[in-house]
Amino acid sequence: MKKLSARRRHPLAAIVVLLLALAATGGLYTAFAPAGKAQADETAASSQSLAIDEGKKLYAVGCASCHGTGGQGTSDGPSLVGVGAAAVDFQVATGRMPAATSEGAQVPRKKNIYSQAEIDQLAAYIASLGAGPAVPTEEQYSVEGADIGKGGELFRNNCAQCHNFTGKGGALTKGKYAPNLEGVDPKHIYEAMLTGPQNMPSFPDTTLTEQNKKDIIAYLDAVNGDETVNPGGLQLGGLGPVSEGLFAWVFGLGALIAVAVWVAARTAKAKKS
Repeated sequence: MKKLSARRRHPLAAIVVLLLALAATGGLYTAFAPAGKAQADETAASSQSLAIDEGKKLYAVGCASCHGTGGQGTSDGPSLVGVGAAAVDFQVATGRMPAATSEGAQVPRKKNIYSQAEIDQLAAYIASLGAGPAVPTEEQYSVEGADIGKGGELFRNNCAQCHNFTGKGGALTKGKYAPNLEGVDPKHIYEAMLTGPQNMPSFPDTTLTEQNKKDIIAYLDAVNGDETVNPGGLQLGGLGPVSEGLFAWVFGLGALIAVAVWVAARTAKAKKS
């Protein structure tokens, strides 16, 4: 009998087997992706992992006693799962967190105790616990391309009830208050709108778009900026002619009535004598 001739393999068979092996181990992307991009992705992932680890250490020292070892919350502090990096950046960078237990009805703004690098690490750790609003980019809160007039309209409709028409702040119930917005970092104003800290409602992009938030920041910058002309005198809440007219009627007319009563009293006394 004739021996059966050995079957010859197709020349591309070895290449196909290699590609399948690479795909199965996740190496196909690495094999074909540009070396620089693959290395950059690996470096970014490593940096993010390191930031989360460092943030976890900072959290264990400064936050876990109130918010729980895993951010689940306790009777002394709410859960941080899903609050996002933006909430952490706002609360910690403005010094509101960590908070003292005896700070009253509302946690005030004060000098922060963390560097920005440490705040970023804390934010990275909290963000890893659950999806939430990210820290806005400079482009998002920059006033470039903003509509100041539209921002004023939006602010008066959504914010002035608590913060006053020019952002000077105001009292709320039970010892709480809306803080003065003059001099506040635009990034923190954006984050406050995005996350709704303490008594403030949140305004996600479905309620106020990125452009809306930019417009509001531009309005506050315009009415409280160094270039704004202030004629002096009582601002009366920045309400304009309505409040000024009301002031004139109440106090002006009241003064006239007081003078008239005094004159009548003096006249009556003179007649009796």
